[in-house]
Amino acid sequence: MGYNTGWRYRIASSVGTCVLVVLSVVVADHPLAQAAITAIPPFDRLDPTVLVGPGLLLAVATTLPIVLIAMVPLFKPQPRRILDTISITLRRVLTAALALAAIGYFNYTYRLPRTTLLLSTLLLCIGLPAWFVAIRRRPETTTDRVLLIGDDPDAMDEVLRTADLPVVGYIAPAMRYETGPDRATIELADGGTRIGTRLDGIECLGGLSDLDDVLVEHDIDTAVLAFERSDRTEFFGALATCYTHGVVAKVHRKHADSVLTSEASGETLIDTNLEPWDPQDRAVKRAFDVCFAFVGLVALLPIILVIAVGIKLDDGGPLFYAQERTAEFGETFQVLKFRSMVPDSEDATPIDDRENTRITRVGRLLRRTHFDEIPQLVSILVGDMSVVGPRAVWVDEEPKLEAEIRTWRKRWFVKPGLTGLAQINRVSSTDPQAKFRYDIKYINEQSFWFDLQIVVRQVWQVVTDLVQVTRV
Repeated sequence: MGYNTGWRYRIASSVGTCVLVVLSVVVADHPLAQAAITAIPPFDRLDPTVLVGPGLLLAVATTLPIVLIAMVPLFKPQPRRILDTISITLRRVLTAALALAAIGYFNYTYRLPRTTLLLSTLLLCIGLPAWFVAIRRRPETTTDRVLLIGDDPDAMDEVLRTADLPVVGYIAPAMRYETGPDRATIELADGGTRIGTRLDGIECLGGLSDLDDVLVEHDIDTAVLAFERSDRTEFFGALATCYTHGVVAKVHRKHADSVLTSEASGETLIDTNLEPWDPQDRAVKRAFDVCFAFVGLVALLPIILVIAVGIKLDDGGPLFYAQERTAEFGETFQVLKFRSMVPDSEDATPIDDRENTRITRVGRLLRRTHFDEIPQLVSILVGDMSVVGPRAVWVDEEPKLEAEIRTWRKRWFVKPGLTGLAQINRVSSTDPQAKFRYDIKYINEQSFWFDLQIVVRQVWQVVTDLVQVTRV
C-alpha cells in the first residue's frame, strides 16, 4: 500500500486514527445508531442520547486525544504479524475506553453518554485494527525462515553442514573466538550492531538485542540455539523470546542437557519444550496460586503477628530474611522468609538443621513447623513463585549445583514453588542429587491435579509436624 516505512507510515497511521475516531463518534451519535443499540438486550435499559452542536464537538475533542495517546506505540513503523497488530490495537482501544469512562466518572462536563461511548468503542474495535493491518510494515516473505542463535561456532557450522534447513542468517552475543583452519570462520556480533560478517556464507543479522525484530521481520518459524559460553540470562532470554513469538526452538545435541527436550537422541537437532503447561492449565494453576496465597495470608495473619513478636523478643534482630533466588528461565527474584538464623550468617553450602548452630531458638521452631516460609506467599501472589514447583535456589548456590549436576538447568523451565515433590518426600538441600531427581520427575509429570495432590500431602505434613511440636 506504500505506507510501510518511515514518515509515510507515521502520517498514515496518525491521520487514519484521527479520521476513524471522528467518524466513530459522529456515527455513534446518530439517532438511528442510538435507537439500534438501545433496542438490543441488555442495552435496552440505556437511554438514547443524541448530542448536537457544542456537545458533539466536546465529545470529539475529549475522545480524540485520549485515543491518540493510547495508540502512540502503533505509530512507530515496526514489522508486525496480523494477529499481533490486531491484538495490540484492541488492547489500546479498550484502554482508551476505560480512560474515557474514568474521565466521565470524575468530571461530568467531559462525560460521553454511555450509548455514545459504547458504540464508538465497538466501531473503533472494528475500524482501527483493520486500518493498522492494512498499513502495517509486513514481515519479509521468504521461504528461508530458520535462524541460528548462539555463541558456539563449531555447533553452528555443523548445523549448516549436516542439517537440511533453509537458514536465513544467525544472531550471536558480543563474543569473539580465535579462528583457525579447523574451525568455522565467524566473528560474532556486538550487541545489536549489524556488522555484516559471515558464517559459511550465512549473514549475521545482529546481536541478541535484535532478536525480537529479526524474528518478526524475517517471519522466522524455527530458531536453532547453540550456546556454549553465554550466561543464563542470554540463553534463557533467547528461549523466552522464541516462546513469546511462537517460534519453534531447537538445540544442538551437545547443548541438550540445559533444556527440556523431546526424546530424540542421535539427532543433530532436538526440539525444546519451552512451555510444559497448556495455556488453559497454566491459567488454572495461576488462579489457584493467587487464591491460595491470598487466603493463606489472611488466615495466617494472627500467627504472623505472634511470629513477629517472638523473633523480636528472641534476639531483637530483623524480622525478615531476604535472599536472591533463581526463577523461571534463569531469572532472579528476591524471596522473603521469617528470619530463623542469626543475621549475616548465610553459607552457600547446605547444612542439616540438627547440625546448624546458627539457627536461633525461635528459628528452630519456625523451621520445624514450616512457618518460616509464610512470607513466600507474597512472592506467589505477585507471580515470582508458584504454590508447587522446584525449590527456588539461592543464586550463590547455583554454580555449585550446576558443577555437580550437569542437567541442573532443566529445573529452570518451570516456576519455583513453595512446596514440591522433593519437599513432601522429606528430601533436603543437603542431598541435591535426590532432590534433583524428584524435581525432574515433577517437571515431566506435572499437571494441576498432581499439584493438588502435592499440596494436600504438604498441608498434612505441616499439621503433623505442628502436632508433634506441641507435644514436646
